[in-house]
Amino acid sequence: MLQLKNIFKGDKKKREFKTQLTNVLGFKPGELTLYRTALSHRSVREGADENNERLEFLGDAVLSSVVAHYLFMKYPYKDEGFLTEMRSKMVNRQQLNDVGIKMGLKKITIYNKFDNALKISQIFGNTLEALIGAVYLDKGYIKTKKWVEKNIISTHMFIDDLEAIEINIKNKLYGWANKGGKVLEFETLSEKFENGRRLFTIGATIDGELIAEAKGFNKKDASQVAAQLAVDKLGL
Repeated sequence: MLQLKNIFKGDKKKREFKTQLTNVLGFKPGELTLYRTALSHRSVREGADENNERLEFLGDAVLSSVVAHYLFMKYPYKDEGFLTEMRSKMVNRQQLNDVGIKMGLKKITIYNKFDNALKISQIFGNTLEALIGAVYLDKGYIKTKKWVEKNIISTHMFIDDLEAIEINIKNKLYGWANKGGKVLEFETLSEKFENGRRLFTIGATIDGELIAEAKGFNKKDASQVAAQLAVDKLGL
């Protein structure tokens, strides 16, 4: 596994990293250390100033702002409910994870590849948000906005297709349950620490019967996956 401390060990390693990063970004990065942090998962770096969680928090806010502005301008006659739903479709975890992989983040994200729990997580979507946070700090909001619109939204998000997707699977499942007079609940089946992080198992139950369960590093993601599995199982 590539250790964080070894990324810049030698000029060759530094050049290789900069080349890979430039290929992903589409421009030459400024402060490499900033981007190194953005690409460093907690599984290899515990310190809050060394892993990408703080940058992920920042990037999430920047991305939400950019997407909100994009939708506001693209759909001048749509109401707030439509815009909110579309934003949710564009920035949900699975969507961002898929975009991150397409952009090549899987090759340059620094994480513990031997951690099996990470295989079910969506760390590349989280890394993408951290990368957006790094671009924002490096280049400022205006350039970041243009970069997100060009390199993420226009290139990897097919807006017309997203309009037709019902992304909130939980709402769909709740609607089905209410219509049939059934009680749908999402329960925490287990919560344990794995490699220093909480791993939740969430179950979707209908009238007390467990229909599907899923794991995740937060309850929201795990419940969404459980809802999707339940929808698939019920044939909805």
